[in-house]
Amino acid sequence: MTSLKNHRKPVSVRLGIAALAAVLTCAALALPARAQELSLSCVGGGSLSDADLAHGSTIVVVWASWSPRSRDVAQRVGALAGSWGSRARVMTVNFQEDGPAVQKFLAGKGLGVPVCLDPDGAFSRKYNVATLPGLLVVKDGNVAYRGKLPDDADAVIGSALR
Repeated sequence: MTSLKNHRKPVSVRLGIAALAAVLTCAALALPARAQELSLSCVGGGSLSDADLAHGSTIVVVWASWSPRSRDVAQRVGALAGSWGSRARVMTVNFQEDGPAVQKFLAGKGLGVPVCLDPDGAFSRKYNVATLPGLLVVKDGNVAYRGKLPDDADAVIGSALR
């Protein structure tokens, strides 16, 4: 009877396996990493995730209370919800503030749409929102518009959702 120790693979086979393993590891590292699924918590409950954006049409206004251009965000978003609420989800994402600061800013303003929190800016980075207030229009998971929230947002949204 022969011992298992005597049935070692030849050095060339072991080196070949090691080389193949190294090539596969390098190939795996070179593949683009699948972006991590984002899910934001919303003030008062609920959430906004990439999966939510994958179906239907969603209008997202990204804002921050410290941005002078976001001072009238409640009125502007309210008008968008009135115009587009029957054809698209209308949501807001607050950029890098905590829940209490957001609630204090919105107190008495009657926003009427969900406000989700982007505390570390991951949502804004992923969707390349670079201005505040920013407008993101997503149709079936594809970004149809990304840019600043224009004065005539209805025209931009209408064009993006065609």
